Amino acid sequence: MAKISILILAAGASSRMKGMAKQLLPWKDTTLLGHAMEQAKKVSDSVTVVYGAHEELIQNVIPGAVESIHNSDWELGMGSSISKGIQHILKENPSADGILIMLVDQPLLDAAYLNQLKSRFKKDPSKITATAYGEKTGVPAIFPKHLFLELTQLHGDVGARQIIKAHKKQISVLQPEGKEIDIDTQETYNQLIKTTP
Repeated sequence: MAKISILILAAGASSRMKGMAKQLLPWKDTTLLGHAMEQAKKVSDSVTVVYGAHEELIQNVIPGAVESIHNSDWELGMGSSISKGIQHILKENPSADGILIMLVDQPLLDAAYLNQLKSRFKKDPSKITATAYGEKTGVPAIFPKHLFLELTQLHGDVGARQIIKAHKKQISVLQPEGKEIDIDTQETYNQLIKTTP
């Protein structure tokens, strides 16, 4: 059985949300971050959240069952958060066979979808199992052990997509079937709240 650790990226300042802490926007009976953690815990016992902006607000809502790490360099971009998060996971859970990287603002990609990624990864744990975005691929994605070092070397605004691109011959792609919507603006959030049961 492949052991999967999950890294939730929640460090951004949500600049397009007029300074609000997007991570803490209400979603169902919790928040976007609360929902992401709930879904991740249904898939793995090893869940880590990387937070940065809105530090005190976010720190207070992460339960003890979830590992967390503050990225003081969050303004440098997503690469820096991935690097710090992966280093933390490798210390806490060195036996992980794969690390699933997910975002806090894609609430429709739930535990059922993450479990599909996990099942696909288990069929070939040497490949990246990634999510399709039309012709491109991105996160949520599970990265195999042999790419952990590369993930720790990311920096600036270069995210996981760069590694997916560099290893495009070693990818298994899953279709999200419309669930891959990112909440980047207030309009998208309002629309999803209205249309999600």
